[in-house]
Amino acid sequence: MKIAVWDTYVSRKDGLVMHFDILVLDTLTDEDKIFGYGKSYLNSKPFTTKSLTSKECKLCHIDQATPEIIKRIRSHGYFIIEMENCQ
Repeated sequence: MKIAVWDTYVSRKDGLVMHFDILVLDTLTDEDKIFGYGKSYLNSKPFTTKSLTSKECKLCHIDQATPEIIKRIRSHGYFIIEMENCQ
């Protein structure tokens, strides 16, 4: 299964910048839906962040999904890879 990797950087209110990827099916092109997944993820965090828009989130590349990612995308529509300042 091919997935689209959306590279995302969102500022936290404490000044740190979160870096994470939103992974979705490569056939999903609805940016509002993809940003909605990112906002849902941000709402799960115990700290406050600034907004998530096309300035913070861009399609980076297409990649091959692992079995774990495929399972999560099939059940939730997306998968998040946390990289920096996400905890």
